[in-house]
Amino acid sequence: MIRAAERKDVPRVWALIQELADYERLAHAVTGNASDLERHIFDERLCLVFVLEKDEEVIGYTLSFPIYSTFRTAPGLWLEDLYVTPSERGKGFGKALLLHLLRYCRENGLARLDWSVLDWNEPSIEFYKAMGADVMPDWRICRVSF
Repeated sequence: MIRAAERKDVPRVWALIQELADYERLAHAVTGNASDLERHIFDERLCLVFVLEKDEEVIGYTLSFPIYSTFRTAPGLWLEDLYVTPSERGKGFGKALLLHLLRYCRENGLARLDWSVLDWNEPSIEFYKAMGADVMPDWRICRVSF
């Protein structure tokens, strides 16, 4: 079952975020906390989180936030995270999460869904290609952090 996250899900989503950071070899970069995440999702509504449950346990999630396309003069979403815990991969859960978010975008009149993938993450690159995504090798993300 895929549903919008609820406050009670925040500790589990935070644990999955830490799993994702480990998988991406970026655990050292995690400086946030579950309290801020909860505030950003539910009080400030800065991001949209869907969770995937199996046997009443959250095993995956998506976290996205609004973007805007000047070329299309239309809003969209940036998919920051799509994550399924390792023991549940290969069972179609990632596909279900992505399809759910794509359906949400279409139903809400959004023009596009964008995201990035690390260049070494071949399983994810192949998954996204199989889902019809254009993986653009000529685009790189630039970032200034404070």
